[in-house]
Amino acid sequence: MMKHSGLIYKPGSQKRLDEFATESTGNFKSKNSADKILAKSIEELSKLQDLLYAQDSYSLLIIFQAMDAAGKDGTIKHVMSGINPQGCQVYSFKAPSAEELNHDFLWRCNYRLPERGKIGIFNRSYYEEVLVTRVHPSLLDLQKLPGWPLNEDKMDEFWEERFNDINNFEKHLKNNGTIILKFFLNVSAEEQKQRLLRRIDDPSRNWKFNTGDLEERVLWNRYMLAYEEMLKHTSTKTAPWFVIPADKKWFMRTAVSNIIVETLKSLNLSYPEIDKKQKSDLNRAKVILEKEFGK
Repeated sequence: MMKHSGLIYKPGSQKRLDEFATESTGNFKSKNSADKILAKSIEELSKLQDLLYAQDSYSLLIIFQAMDAAGKDGTIKHVMSGINPQGCQVYSFKAPSAEELNHDFLWRCNYRLPERGKIGIFNRSYYEEVLVTRVHPSLLDLQKLPGWPLNEDKMDEFWEERFNDINNFEKHLKNNGTIILKFFLNVSAEEQKQRLLRRIDDPSRNWKFNTGDLEERVLWNRYMLAYEEMLKHTSTKTAPWFVIPADKKWFMRTAVSNIIVETLKSLNLSYPEIDKKQKSDLNRAKVILEKEFGK
């Protein structure tokens, strides 16, 4: 299995995003070698999911954040291809509804958290509230916040409070058995351009293209600054961020799958042990079943 320690945004770090490679393929020399590891990880993940469900002590929350066309949907599709759909919940968060805007910014994600024994996947998440709203602060006008709008000199304090709210929220989840994995899929501006062009040129991908993606692309630098602040303030020991090079989709998927598998392995999951009475009930049930129809 590949090592992933180099992909962690170390808590307390002040690194800039341009210090992270987008084209790295780690120790892999080819797509073929990575695909073999991915296939093995998918197989392992299926077994680990069964243990997670049976033990019913932990839940796993997987968060994907990225720029448009970074590969969130494809990564979810490929990495989770071998697991039981009954034990997995995927939510793609779009613009908040009127009901959601009438609650605190964590509410709409809070009530979609995975149950014990299950895997929850957030395609975008509450982190949009320190990304999109930071790039487009006018969106905060819709949230009906007390004392809003704030003076410009109060905005740094506002964002710091949101970061603290998120960190405390994630600490609370961890304390109650929810393991959090956060992936920032780090795609380059040039690779995003090529992927958007493919969506335009390939009729089978036309449906994926959204003209709004171009409007957001113009704000690329502002988004990169927002992501940097997010990583600096919310990569914690409780829930560190993994910055995944996303220009090579095959490496990105393999890296993500490996991290998920290694995380579940670290929980030392096991099937529940039965007590003497349950064992006796099993033996009695076996006798009854074996006597059916004279067998």
